[in-house]
Amino acid sequence: MAETGLVHIMAAHSPLSAILAEEARFDGLWASGFELSALYGLPDMSLISMTQHLDMLRAIAGRTTLPIVADIDTGYGNAINVIHAVGEYERAGASAVVIEDKTFPKVTSLVADGRQELLRIEEFQGKIKAAVATRRDPDFLVIARTEALIAGGGEAEALHRAKVYTDAGADLILIHSKKKDPSEIVSFSRAWTGTVPLVVVPNAYPDLDAERVKALGNIRMMIYGNYGIRAAATAMKETFRRIMADGGVQNVHKDILPVEEIFRLQKMDEVKAAEARFLR
Repeated sequence: MAETGLVHIMAAHSPLSAILAEEARFDGLWASGFELSALYGLPDMSLISMTQHLDMLRAIAGRTTLPIVADIDTGYGNAINVIHAVGEYERAGASAVVIEDKTFPKVTSLVADGRQELLRIEEFQGKIKAAVATRRDPDFLVIARTEALIAGGGEAEALHRAKVYTDAGADLILIHSKKKDPSEIVSFSRAWTGTVPLVVVPNAYPDLDAERVKALGNIRMMIYGNYGIRAAATAMKETFRRIMADGGVQNVHKDILPVEEIFRLQKMDEVKAAEARFLR
């Protein structure tokens, strides 16, 4: 962020998706709870455990050099749980955590008519203070995510919460909206007079591109929150349908990556070189 002003963070749910994001030259990765939940065929409602999410993050960290922003939902409990979580995620290889101000168990933000309940401001303030006090590396970012707009609290409530969370030590504020246009985000950005920059997740309002974000001046991070799993599901759904419709793979095989490309992503050349060097 210091070098470029705006960083682009791609959601990942596996080491393979992280490798592809790095090859596409994203600035970082979003260790997505939504994508991991979808990978397990489960709704994003705090059903995936911290252990499962940490396992994914460790696997990703072992296969990429990109910084990882960990989506830890509500912090897995109260401030004491946050202390434990931040220590675990920092040791696992995360460069940042995002904690949201909803009650546990949370419901994914963009689902229609979902239960969106906000935590008391004072309790979430304690979570942010606990996270900041726990981190060992001062460059490890604590990002406070307010769901005030998602829950229908309005801009004034969102601004108030963001100010309190900044005072508690948050390094950035993630402001989220489920409107189909970016009007709420643009209005919040223009009204924000806080001392820390903003983060946006333009899933519901894709028209908010990097050029418009830069013009607003105080947004430093764009997270593309569910595009990896949606792209993967799109490709698999269409490929599987075609195989059954065609009665075989005679048509689809030419439209998907050759197995040699998968070998490349798996770094089979390094394995072969090691075999030649060390196997007798």
